[in-house]
Amino acid sequence: MQQQILNSLSNFLPEATIVITLIACLVLDLILKRKSVSVSILAITGLIVSFYFVTQQTGLKESLFCDMIVIDPYSLFFKYLFIVSTIFVIIFAESSKEIKKSVHTNEHVTLILALTLGAFLMASSINLLMMYLSLETVSIASYILAGYTKNVKRSSEASMKYVIYGAASSGIMLYAMSMLYGFTGSMNIFEISSFLAQTDSSNPVVIVSIIMVTAGFGYKISSVPFHFWTPDVYEGAPIPITTFLAVTSSAAGFAVMIRFFNITFLESFQLGLNGSWQIIGSIKWTEIIAVLSVASMVIGNFVAIWQTSLKRLLAYSSIAHSGYLMLGLVVANQMGLAAMLIYLFAYMFMNLGAFYVVIMISNKLNTDEIESMQGLAYRSPFVCAAMGIFMFSLSGIPATVGFIGKFYIFAALINSDMIWLAIIAMLNSVVSLFFYVKVLKVMYLKKPLDDAESKISYSFGYNLVLILLAVPTILFGLYFAPILKFAESSVAMFGIN
Repeated sequence: MQQQILNSLSNFLPEATIVITLIACLVLDLILKRKSVSVSILAITGLIVSFYFVTQQTGLKESLFCDMIVIDPYSLFFKYLFIVSTIFVIIFAESSKEIKKSVHTNEHVTLILALTLGAFLMASSINLLMMYLSLETVSIASYILAGYTKNVKRSSEASMKYVIYGAASSGIMLYAMSMLYGFTGSMNIFEISSFLAQTDSSNPVVIVSIIMVTAGFGYKISSVPFHFWTPDVYEGAPIPITTFLAVTSSAAGFAVMIRFFNITFLESFQLGLNGSWQIIGSIKWTEIIAVLSVASMVIGNFVAIWQTSLKRLLAYSSIAHSGYLMLGLVVANQMGLAAMLIYLFAYMFMNLGAFYVVIMISNKLNTDEIESMQGLAYRSPFVCAAMGIFMFSLSGIPATVGFIGKFYIFAALINSDMIWLAIIAMLNSVVSLFFYVKVLKVMYLKKPLDDAESKISYSFGYNLVLILLAVPTILFGLYFAPILKFAESSVAMFGIN
């Protein structure tokens, strides 16, 4: 046992680096006792070191700490994504007036690192207990970050709503996991899968467990009908934190959800008649996911049309995108899984970019109301041009990375004879174009307000970050072979214990 733990620690270096960096940032913050960019620089340095250790695990397939977590190409994909998105979010926080005006010093950096650590563990978990503990690590850090600007009333309200919804969904999911453990006698998802494949899977305990676990994961990924916290929390939280919740936290939810469903309730990874993996007996979880996916797309897109706040619009946009992503889970095969990873990669750049533009605009206008951005293209043409790239990418227009993400999701559906789902998703993409273009219409086609004729300029640093997000959004839309290869290699060994 002792030797196994020591061997596990040698492969736990990416996570250990984040823990050490978190402690170092906390100590530095206590020493400085003031807002300082030094803490953020230390955090980014630690993340880069962690990135190096992740690269050293390429091709590795090994379970750690008595089969609590696993190191495999699938988990490494998400760790790369988490590190990149976290670095950008820390930079966003340094650029945000909301964070700078808060009464705190640098606590947001340590909380962001804690959330990233939880996300790492969520992507690697193969044990029900570890899945829950890692999800709670992410959630608790999220609750505090959502109410970080406690001097702002709507921020405190957002945090309270988040805690209430989170506590309810976590309790439901934990009870479901306890039922699965009581029924199967194991908390390892591979062992649970083996047990269910050899017994009566139509037992009500299993069916109820699936529904209740779906509620827990659905809350994390902002899926309908577990999405009610999303608009208020996204609007009330500081914009960098909203970005973090929309990208990193949501991706972590998908990471653990994909692994849970595609291992626990599959009989075999051999393809069935419809091109999907063989699902255990009467456990039709793909049908439940399909319903939630359609509901998320429809409600997310249609409610977004009526939003006047850009943050709330992007909140409902995130709900719709969780619906698109779940379509890959419905397919239940390697092609669908690879399509989900491609989509998540694309979503990272275009969503980070869209929220960064919101930060830049809010810093100057002190509002995120869409109507206040009238004629902004005449005052800040570069920022609005970048926003156009991100908006078109989010809607899935060709020559952007968002189009590539949707293309592979739709291709996976059509390949599995789920054409009706692909048609619904395509129609929803058309609807989404309406509200994304609405933002650009206000910026480009409306005249500036009478008291807002002056030009708005930004420093080189702001523009550089915007370029670092806009260029990949276009580049990977035109040359997407590296993303495809990366995603396919990440799922090549998926499900092999």
